[in-house]
Amino acid sequence: MTYEEYLDEVTTLIVEKYGVADAAAIKIVVDAQDKEYFVAHDDKPEMRTVERAHSDARTLYQASGLAQKAAPGKKK
Repeated sequence: MTYEEYLDEVTTLIVEKYGVADAAAIKIVVDAQDKEYFVAHDDKPEMRTVERAHSDARTLYQASGLAQKAAPGKKK
């Protein structure tokens, strides 16, 4: 898949798997791009797989801080 399709896939997975609003998922992916998280994905097309998108979606969601807010029983 293209780089843009890959970013769309990661965004969609964050929405579908973690119940994050579209705008929040887009922000997570854009912030990751700003931090150059996806540079290797752009350079190496073999990294742009559905399996890798699932892994990246999980990693980015957990790093976003939203996972901690959504976890039941966690104190803020």
